[in-house]
Amino acid sequence: MLSFIVAACGDAGEDRRRPMPFAYALAGERACDSPMPGGRDKHGAWRVVEGVLAFTVKAPENYDPTRLHPLLVVYAPAGASAMDTERYTRLTAPATRRGFVVAYVDHRPVNPRSVKALAAVAGGVARKWCIDAQRIYFAGHSDGGTVSTALALMHETRGTARAIAVSAAGMRPSDAGQFGCPQPLPVWLMHGSGDTHFPGWGAEMAAWWAQCNRCTGERGTADADGCAAYNGCAAGAPVVYCEVPMKHTQWPGLQDRMTDFLLSDGRNRNEARQ
Repeated sequence: MLSFIVAACGDAGEDRRRPMPFAYALAGERACDSPMPGGRDKHGAWRVVEGVLAFTVKAPENYDPTRLHPLLVVYAPAGASAMDTERYTRLTAPATRRGFVVAYVDHRPVNPRSVKALAAVAGGVARKWCIDAQRIYFAGHSDGGTVSTALALMHETRGTARAIAVSAAGMRPSDAGQFGCPQPLPVWLMHGSGDTHFPGWGAEMAAWWAQCNRCTGERGTADADGCAAYNGCAAGAPVVYCEVPMKHTQWPGLQDRMTDFLLSDGRNRNEARQ
């Protein structure tokens, strides 16, 4: 199994850990009565350990504990901690600016027992933070992408995620086919053209998801970021594949587009960006 060593990049790396404020609507219905969780550190993080699971939670800088929030669960690549994954994916700022609560999960071995255990993270967050159960999203790179995909497919956990976003995942159609297709859901896939660890697997899985999501057309022309959507997919269930000129251990750096896609549940094929 490939291990990832994720290093911070000086002050810039630290800035990526800072949650951003979210522009709440002026009028908003009170949805939760839970108090603001305590124990937030200087980076705006809450650390949670529940049995074999350990994860770090980030919320908007001005988090309102009475309002429902979408939840993004980010699973780690091999050997990475929650903090490693946060620095590596740089998702905290774009996600919290869009109103997400984000949970970064420490890596666990990828096997059926561990994957089922990792499914409990969303519930653990929802017990302390005000989370909209209809807007839970999974994401991750390498092992994290594999876990996110598995959770969307496994019969015990399918239907939990409203959409998934995966990078360099270690799953092929022959693996996914053992579970069969779930109900169509938005899928955002990223893979490196220089990935020699899982060469070509991203494109294979994009085509598999397109079949599951009943896409009737071919993949469109890639844009400047290497991203292209399949045509004619089931309503509300687009498939977007981004191929970037990177190796397996490199993060594609499309976090703004990715979080836009998730938040819109894939509507408009993620044409809008920040």
